[in-house]
Amino acid sequence: MADVILSQVTKVFPGDVVAVKDMSLHIHDEEFVVLVGPSGCGKSTTLRMVAGLEEVTEGEIQIAGRVVNDVPPKDRDIAMVFQNYALYPHMTVYKNMAFALRLRKYPKKEIERRVHEAAAVLNIEELLQRKPKALSGGQRQRVAVGRAIVRQPAAFLFDEPLSNLDAKLRVEMRAELKRLHRQLQTTTIYVTHDQEEAMTLGDRIVVMKDGLVQQCGGPLEVYHAPVNRFVAGFVGTPPMNFLEGTLVADDGRSFFDGGTFRIRLCEEHARALGGRIGQQVVLGIRPEAMGVGTHGRFAGEDNVLPVQISVVEPLGEKMDLYVATPKHPSLVARVDAQRDLEAGQQIRLHVDMNRVHVFEPGEGGLNLTVQTAAAGAE
Repeated sequence: MADVILSQVTKVFPGDVVAVKDMSLHIHDEEFVVLVGPSGCGKSTTLRMVAGLEEVTEGEIQIAGRVVNDVPPKDRDIAMVFQNYALYPHMTVYKNMAFALRLRKYPKKEIERRVHEAAAVLNIEELLQRKPKALSGGQRQRVAVGRAIVRQPAAFLFDEPLSNLDAKLRVEMRAELKRLHRQLQTTTIYVTHDQEEAMTLGDRIVVMKDGLVQQCGGPLEVYHAPVNRFVAGFVGTPPMNFLEGTLVADDGRSFFDGGTFRIRLCEEHARALGGRIGQQVVLGIRPEAMGVGTHGRFAGEDNVLPVQISVVEPLGEKMDLYVATPKHPSLVARVDAQRDLEAGQQIRLHVDMNRVHVFEPGEGGLNLTVQTAAAGAE
């Protein structure tokens, strides 16, 4: 078993700079967990503590049932893949991949077997006699991954390994890493600032901010039920729209009042938020939860958001509309492609009110629709 367990782990740098605070996380054997968040959130520091490249200030880290706080990196049975590949330029691909095994005095035949097996898995057998300067970025990344594979470690650690690749190659390598994990079934911790990468790769994703874990869960769970406004705004492309306003009641019905418009809450949210009538809240609407037509989930006249289009971005079958209300100047809607929409036009967007979220005010405001639903289930 190769579980990785962090128990109340804290990292404080000189000057009382807290990079990671009281982090507890259980990564199960064979699981692929992605740490994601903006620059400076503590995700890479967490990975480096697991690797042994940073000392733990407080707390405990276990790998495969062994406490490793005082264990040197080379003895932790992990393999790390870095953003800059970290290949030896004077060595061939074969020697780069074999280097760690040679240091550990593995028999020559065993080294040859492992290197060729890893090269076959990564489709780089024809590159074994080349040097890194003769390789493309994607090939170098495969070699760096291959060097980790030959170690047959208890866990793989990836530190933003795809950030130096172009967009097309990043997508290809994402699929490659996913396939590789299915094949090898090795516990994997992966760090990225790219939430799309996190969503597509992780069995679970851990969203971090300012050294604290904001939410940990499956990709769809985090997407559909973000615990607070930060997570809601970070996960999703384009990001969620936030509209400040007030909850009001009229003739037995509950509405969100945005100042220049009112939209009616669905019955589930109205019941859950009945005790907050008159309070300031923030309405969260994902771009894909808005539409121009009035059919299906967009039907009705109580869910209308009058806006003016500022920019139209065609995306094939879909288009992104950058729109504004008098009090909300920067909103985006992802709608079915329409030929007759253009900048400056006044339109009525219809909102799927079953898919909206209501947050407390403030950047870290709690998701009231998730909180009340969870309380009701208890």
